[in-house]
Amino acid sequence: MSGKIAIIGAGFVGSSTAYAIALSGMASEIVLIDVVKDKAKCEAMDINHGLQFMQDVKIKDGDMDEIRGADIVVMTAGLARKPGETRLDLAKKNVELLRGSVLPEMKAHYDGAVVVNVSNPVDILAYLFQKEMGLPTGKLISTGTNLDTMRLCFNLSERLHVSTKSIHAYILGEHGDSLFAAWSSASVGGLKLDGYAKSLDFTFDDAAKAQIVQEVRTGGADVIKGKGATYFAIAVSVAAICRAILFDEKAVLPLGTMMEGMYGVEDVVISLPSVVGRNGVEKVLDIGLSDAEIELFRESAQVLKNTIRDIEG
Repeated sequence: MSGKIAIIGAGFVGSSTAYAIALSGMASEIVLIDVVKDKAKCEAMDINHGLQFMQDVKIKDGDMDEIRGADIVVMTAGLARKPGETRLDLAKKNVELLRGSVLPEMKAHYDGAVVVNVSNPVDILAYLFQKEMGLPTGKLISTGTNLDTMRLCFNLSERLHVSTKSIHAYILGEHGDSLFAAWSSASVGGLKLDGYAKSLDFTFDDAAKAQIVQEVRTGGADVIKGKGATYFAIAVSVAAICRAILFDEKAVLPLGTMMEGMYGVEDVVISLPSVVGRNGVEKVLDIGLSDAEIELFRESAQVLKNTIRDIEG
């Protein structure tokens, strides 16, 4: 084990992320930070009570100064979207919250960690963090469409009767309504996805693809409707990102970073397949999107830019 991970926010997502990281045994120290100090203290205590049957890890609560010396800072703090509330309403509230308290303290204590933003809307908040903290590109990332991609692979595994681990397909763009599937590069065990589906006599036409993407798009809302929040899958997603960083895995994951001209897009945080290692996102990959997919990517980027413009007034 190696590495210190500080998690800002001890709600459903933050505490589940701490638990997932603790179970993995990847870190030597996990710190939960929350304005409600008793919440962070008791979440840490609850995980600590299970250490007899887990790998050794130091889990504690702390204040914002605990981000000093951390290898990774995971940002999960923020308000949840309420029924009837628009995405823009939520964005404005969380921007105000983070600018008013979290960002100033982070700036005061930050000393070089990779920052992983999980707070929604992930890409917009990551963009504002990037601008206001002035970190190098790739050092501040959003979880982007990694969770959406996990949902896509699960969806396909159910239809194609093959392990999710053998499916290589991406959801790209924003983590939101304008996301899209990069079908042109999707494969199963080295076979093009279209060809694999045909071998099973599975109807995989445009209508079927559109249905699958829609199920991915609404997957989070469906879970929220039934249990009030989503936190297990995103916790696993964050743990995988942290592992790639701590162990310099050079894993390829669809994460959000500041664009610098890829496909003609710049000055927005949005997801493309990216090489993730010790320094965060180290390289954004051009996987040869089709012309139609490039257009969808540009449209998704514009949606994010429009939202940022509306927030900033």
